[in-house]
Amino acid sequence: MNYKTLQLAFDSAVATITLNRPDKRNAISYELIDDLIRALEEATNSSARILILTGSGKAFCSGMDLDNLQALIGRTPEQNLEDSRTMASLFRSLYEFPRPTIAAVNGAAIAGGAGLALLSDFTLAVPEAKFGYTEVRIGFVPAIVATFLLRQVGEKSARDLLLTGRIFDAAEALKMGLINEVVAPEKLLDRARELATELSENSPLSLSETKRLLTDHARAELDTQMEAAIRANAGIRESADFREGIASFLEKRKPKWTGR
Repeated sequence: MNYKTLQLAFDSAVATITLNRPDKRNAISYELIDDLIRALEEATNSSARILILTGSGKAFCSGMDLDNLQALIGRTPEQNLEDSRTMASLFRSLYEFPRPTIAAVNGAAIAGGAGLALLSDFTLAVPEAKFGYTEVRIGFVPAIVATFLLRQVGEKSARDLLLTGRIFDAAEALKMGLINEVVAPEKLLDRARELATELSENSPLSLSETKRLLTDHARAELDTQMEAAIRANAGIRESADFREGIASFLEKRKPKWTGR
């Protein structure tokens, strides 16, 4: 397949997806979402036994693309709901990928980018990597990412990260159990490939069946939670606070919240 916003490469048993919008800090655009869903499907249907996800340039994924962010204002409720379902589909495709996944986080992973970075089975990050669920700062609701974060760190830590929208570093992410290792930048991809080799030495059937077991265990609960998250994600876009949050962010000024 042809992709405009990412690269998909196969090397022996490993498929590597590289987000490739370095001039935009690999920000999430509608096109990138579509490319990533298709790349995950292509990797699923390939003979690759391990998937590595990383970014080009200095960022892993800086969140929503500014042009797409601005375009959210004025979309119809039906369009907002469709957008939310598509984003949820992307995150579930990564979370439920049938083989082991490794995220090699080469820089900032913010908002939806944090979701992508931390949904993999293994997450490696450079010391300089920054994470953050910053949605509340622009009048948004981190609904879809919250569904997964609660499972990863528990309610108290999830409330801290989601309600403050604060930025945290790789050391704190490691302490919280959100990442597995902090790796020097020049060794990041080598370490990801080394881990991929270690994993590929295990029984491929055992790996896939173990992932199936984990996915099936979570599915019923996730189905219910994700539907609520999709509606919350779409619903907040109808609010005045959301419109003000986007406008103030794009205009680089402090927002004037009304609570409506």
